[in-house]
Amino acid sequence: MDTLDSVIVDINDVFWSYLLIPIVIGAGLYFTVRSKAVQVRMFPEMIRVLGDKAEVDAHGRKAVSSFGAFTISAAARVGTGNIAGVAAAITLGGPGAVFWMWVMATVGAASAFVESALAQLYKVRDYDGTYRGGPAYYMQRGLGKRWLGVLFAVTITVTFGFVFNAVQANTIVAVAGNSIGGADASWREPVIGVLLAVLLGLVIFGGVRRISKVTQVLVPVMAVLYLVLGLAVVVLNITDLPRVIADIVGGAFGFREVAGGAIGTAIQQGIRRGMFSNEAGLGSSPNAGAAAEVSHPVKQGLVQSLGVFFDTILICTMTAFIILTTNPELAGARQGADLTQNALTASLGNWAGHVLTVVVFMLAFSSMMGNYYYGQSNIEFITGDERKWVLPAYRVLVLLTVFLGALGSVSIVWNLADVFMGFMALVNMAAIIPLSGIAFRLLEDYRAQRRMGIDPVFVRDRMPELRDVDCWQR
Repeated sequence: MDTLDSVIVDINDVFWSYLLIPIVIGAGLYFTVRSKAVQVRMFPEMIRVLGDKAEVDAHGRKAVSSFGAFTISAAARVGTGNIAGVAAAITLGGPGAVFWMWVMATVGAASAFVESALAQLYKVRDYDGTYRGGPAYYMQRGLGKRWLGVLFAVTITVTFGFVFNAVQANTIVAVAGNSIGGADASWREPVIGVLLAVLLGLVIFGGVRRISKVTQVLVPVMAVLYLVLGLAVVVLNITDLPRVIADIVGGAFGFREVAGGAIGTAIQQGIRRGMFSNEAGLGSSPNAGAAAEVSHPVKQGLVQSLGVFFDTILICTMTAFIILTTNPELAGARQGADLTQNALTASLGNWAGHVLTVVVFMLAFSSMMGNYYYGQSNIEFITGDERKWVLPAYRVLVLLTVFLGALGSVSIVWNLADVFMGFMALVNMAAIIPLSGIAFRLLEDYRAQRRMGIDPVFVRDRMPELRDVDCWQR
């Protein structure tokens, strides 16, 4: 198994370094230029549309709002990688890796805009009145290639619905080991596994509205709690902040020696961890973006771009500051969440380590909900109306995967997930690059209406040449 794991890691490094990263960066730069840096110049508009209220359907039920869709995607996007992943990037690539995470977020936000605007445009109405959509849907409806959509749907369902949920459950067990039962508590894994499966089952059997309601509470609480801890650490070490910023900028360009390697390592770790963290261009967040009830597809494109900044510029940066203000000597430091946990306890005391356990639980559990929904949306794409037994079976398999993930080590599964996720991104890029022109036309329509001083509304008649657009006929 160790040999197989090593081979997968080697393949993964070549795959990401020489194929995927250049394509994703190139596409992000292209989208930035074509949209005239929509992710920067329309940042105030992102904040404005996030507050749009949800509409009420004919049965008196609230639709999923822009904020609700934002929290579903943030639930999946903001995960344990924001704590463990950032720590690993800094350990391997030095403080300069943080700078390249910022760069990746800024460039990737343009990709997030394009894919989420397209997902909104080509969404479909579900049997319960909600919406669903994503890359599989715009591959079929926009490109006319259902086979490509099915390929994407299978890949994202396996990667997020099963593999990543097993990893999140395993991460909760690993962190809880420092707070519950001690090293020899053999009962801990199965008990936590059952508890997670029960809690997740109560949410996912309630449909997308219940997922939206839970994440609208959980995500803000999770973010605020973690940010308060981080701010406390930064305030206590405020005199070190100028040095931390200098280390980040200097390490990014090789102006000084950094722990873990030279400038190339800093760039690779920062970009790769940034992509994993914010998922921009990977094709995952559009599945949540399509669920929102908005008056114009561009609104959800803007909201999902904001999600990239929320994840990387806010949450990941706070992790970096926690580590770098308390542990500037990174040579020989342990990778992963332990580094963040040690930094917190060094500044705030042992209680902070237990609080981090709660934060990790909320991060991982919210990710499970978002991951599950991505799989559900894509299973519905494959099966259509013939899904009476498919979705219940999928839910049971997800809960079983969560339970099994809590019981054992999933190192090799993490590395396989990298391959699956990278392949998923390539398939998504094959769709959004040729379809991006439609997203930019939507953006121009939106801006034209804003210049007229009205809240933009899109109807299909504004672009009559588009085919297979079902939900914009009013």
